[in-house]
Amino acid sequence: MKKARDVREQLEGLCERVEVDPTVSSPEDIESILKAITAGFFYNTARLGKSGDYETVKQRRTVYIHPSSVLAKEEPLPAWVCYFELAFTSKEYMRQVAPIQPKWLIEIAPHFYQESDVEDAKTKKMPKNKNRR
Repeated sequence: MKKARDVREQLEGLCERVEVDPTVSSPEDIESILKAITAGFFYNTARLGKSGDYETVKQRRTVYIHPSSVLAKEEPLPAWVCYFELAFTSKEYMRQVAPIQPKWLIEIAPHFYQESDVEDAKTKKMPKNKNRR
């Protein structure tokens, strides 16, 4: 909780410095919060493949949602996620994972993502539920 309070105080200070009214945002506006997270970690994205495993978008590496994550138990799994870090153990696990929309990537980071990076999400069928590791 101390870390969360410290981060909040930092954000309040940044808002004051750039003259952003901190009362404008709403905690109920989940999409804006997820977009903000995506803007900060746009490089760390993965999509659910046909096999039921996640694959990083640019490097095409197989990764898994960390078992301690709330999203690891989500049914159905989110098609696209943004993560804070990868933990290397017996597998490569994504930690601090949030569901995202692929169109946000083009909107937020057009210098990094092109339409071809996200278009297959619209045309491919989602995999059936698979036992996760």
